[in-house]
Amino acid sequence: MRSIRIPADRVGTLIGKNGETKKVLQNISGIKLDIDTEEGEVIVHDDVELEDPIMALKILDVIKAVGRGFNPEKAMRLFDDDEYLEVVDLKDFIGDRSGQVTRVRGRLIGKDGKTRRIIEDLTGCDMVIYGNTVGLIGNSISLPVAKHAVELILHGSEHATVYHYLESQRPRLRIAEMGFDL
Repeated sequence: MRSIRIPADRVGTLIGKNGETKKVLQNISGIKLDIDTEEGEVIVHDDVELEDPIMALKILDVIKAVGRGFNPEKAMRLFDDDEYLEVVDLKDFIGDRSGQVTRVRGRLIGKDGKTRRIIEDLTGCDMVIYGNTVGLIGNSISLPVAKHAVELILHGSEHATVYHYLESQRPRLRIAEMGFDL
């Protein structure tokens, strides 16, 4: 049995309308979840015999992804093989200067969501900016590319530089999509 805490404002999303999301997660994983709606604590009863022993780790990542702002459908990508969650803490890059968080979040999202959309479209990753974190879900090839693009922006690179980097990685990502190992 393990427990993981998610923000209280994300508990409803994890449970879903009439408990639907929680039921789907339990059915897919075969693992019972107890969710404390007050504290945001999720108890994962992973002490059962599972067909896929990795499922206990996958369900934790799905819960963590929902807690970091992903909608449950996107978070469920993590049940697939070779799909991973990466969470980047903005404070690792800007320190405790709270005034900078808004500016950096704005740079990551871009005008009308352009920057986030370009990162998602060119890498095939899903990206969420929530609180002081950036969450990324992608495969072992695309995830490092998306994470590097995010880090470039956090380090102050021009958007054009980041877009150029992403464009330069497209052939590599396309080859990976076809199933060839690099």
